[in-house]
Amino acid sequence: MAPFLPLLDTQDTAILTALSRIGPVIKPILTTRDVQSDLLNSFILVDSKASLNQDDLISCLDHGAEKVILSLAHASEVIGSIPSDRILLLLDVANASAVSDKIRSGVSGVLLKSPSLELDLITSVSHFFSGSSIYVLSTSPLPPTSLTIRELCSAGAVPVLPTSQLTLGQSTSSHLNIVDEFLAPLRSDRPDGLFPTVVSSFAQGGRSLGLVYSSRQSIAESILSGKGVYHSRKHGLWRKGETSGATQDVVRINLDCDTDSLEFSVIQQGAGFCHLNRPSCFGEFNGLAALENTLKSRLDSAPEGSYTRRLFNDPDLLRSKIMEEADELCTAETREQVAFEAADLFYFTLTRCIAAGVSLVDIERNLDAKARKISRRPGNAKPRWSSKPSPSAEPPPPTLTKVVQQPQHDPNAIRMRKYTASSLSPSERAQLLKRPVLKFDTMITKVKPIVDHVRAQGDAALIELTAKFDKAQLDSVVTSPPFAPETMQLDGAVRAAIDVAYANIRKFHEAQASADTLVVETMPGVVCSRFARPIARVGLYVPGGTAVLPSTALMLGIPAQVAGCHKIVLATPPRSDGSISPEVMYVAHLVGASAVLKAGGAQAVAALAYGTQTVPKVDKIFGPGNQWVTAAKMLVQNDTDALVAIDMPAGPSEVLVSLLHVPRNHAFSLIRKI
Repeated sequence: MAPFLPLLDTQDTAILTALSRIGPVIKPILTTRDVQSDLLNSFILVDSKASLNQDDLISCLDHGAEKVILSLAHASEVIGSIPSDRILLLLDVANASAVSDKIRSGVSGVLLKSPSLELDLITSVSHFFSGSSIYVLSTSPLPPTSLTIRELCSAGAVPVLPTSQLTLGQSTSSHLNIVDEFLAPLRSDRPDGLFPTVVSSFAQGGRSLGLVYSSRQSIAESILSGKGVYHSRKHGLWRKGETSGATQDVVRINLDCDTDSLEFSVIQQGAGFCHLNRPSCFGEFNGLAALENTLKSRLDSAPEGSYTRRLFNDPDLLRSKIMEEADELCTAETREQVAFEAADLFYFTLTRCIAAGVSLVDIERNLDAKARKISRRPGNAKPRWSSKPSPSAEPPPPTLTKVVQQPQHDPNAIRMRKYTASSLSPSERAQLLKRPVLKFDTMITKVKPIVDHVRAQGDAALIELTAKFDKAQLDSVVTSPPFAPETMQLDGAVRAAIDVAYANIRKFHEAQASADTLVVETMPGVVCSRFARPIARVGLYVPGGTAVLPSTALMLGIPAQVAGCHKIVLATPPRSDGSISPEVMYVAHLVGASAVLKAGGAQAVAALAYGTQTVPKVDKIFGPGNQWVTAAKMLVQNDTDALVAIDMPAGPSEVLVSLLHVPRNHAFSLIRKI
């Protein structure tokens, strides 16, 4: 908050421009009716003698005014209709005790009118309005002194100064210099009297550009000139960009809560704030600020034929991409998917904004204005976008672009993203080809409590964790053979396909199996041999969740069956009703599984590694899984108490399908297997 609050009673443009850089201004409501688009950073004062028009008040607040200042009579009419944090009470200091508790709780502060600014009286009234903002307006024709302003600020009150009593020239008995009063409460704890100053970028949402120092002289020049002026500890007054061209336009100068440091919110020109020609002394911008700069650069210099140039030149393409990404965001399910799709939507939306000359500052200004609205629309979707259109709703207007009707898809189905390499920019292509990086040290830290919980509590922990992660309520975690026929009910074509796959895979692995022992006499009397023995107990992890993978169960279960493993424990996450997909259950039956563990994730790996009351402990764990499964496998294989091995820590799948001269039906068959 600024050291004083100006009350607009004159129209001196130079004074108003300087005041706009240091804080809000009180505007009488009569001056706002024709300029309601310019009410941000304003308090609206309602004449106590005029009749109250609530529609005017609400309109002012909807157009961005911070607060309305109302007399006691007017405030009584609107309390309950207007939020309390948007109302200040206008009150003669002599009438402060007449305010009821209802009025006090219905406003955020009080503007006291007093013929004299006696500190004891103001302090007493402040206690009566404890917890509220206190503003003080002297009714004397002469302005308060700088000493009085400092004392009021120290007491937590903000003086209100009419603009008719302010000047850009020297202070007199009838006029106060704006800069002098802004500096009045400022105190430095440094021997040189300088003030630490944080410089932030208004255009980049307040990102810090650097730390500098200000003097009273430099602050005064900044307020009057609107340019970034600071104090160099080596060279004195420092007009930023005077020689380099990297000047600054000052938007706002803020005091901190202790009035011993400042923030300059600026619009940076030229190469940047830093002497290394970077935007900030703290490094490059990232996120939306960096994207905005990149798109602005590409608008000016993107080569013809590049994807970004196509977006700028083809409004129909850009519109289609925005609609496509909005739809994908709406259908995203996981946290990661939502973040991914939102990033895509931000990219294309900001491209649309840059093409129209709209900046992030413009967007943020609108967001701030919308946040201050107190009248609310119902918020219903327009008939065109509503998922439940009313029978009387008008049909949507025709679009200008040719739309290819797409078949309806199951919203729960897995959707494959498609990209055309020739339409991608180099950075987009690099992003798509970038390998995902999994930090297994972090993941192991996260899965260890899960593994320890299952090791200590057994089946009870499995039931608890399955309810938490898979949303399935289980009575028991293991299904043992013979498996009930109703758990394996399949369409005839599906069953036949699984039977064919089983026969083919088994034929291959039976050909690998050999009962012969390899015997080699490496030197006289030294005989070396190699022979195969089945692992007695194996755990086979079959992923579930978004996909049913009987193929994984076949690829893991058949080698174990052919090898002659004594116990085959198949683990897979249950569906929300606690059942296992019939395809996987049928494969478990075919491969002779000893048990099916209805659990997934790290908890399933822990159960296989250590065993529970009903889950047999295994000697080796096989099968792919997500990063939680992989981290748990790595954790248990390094625990000597577990005495369990794993096949390998699975990584992300990397498959390239080249579709040059492949029939369309074969291409889709290949894609389905990825």
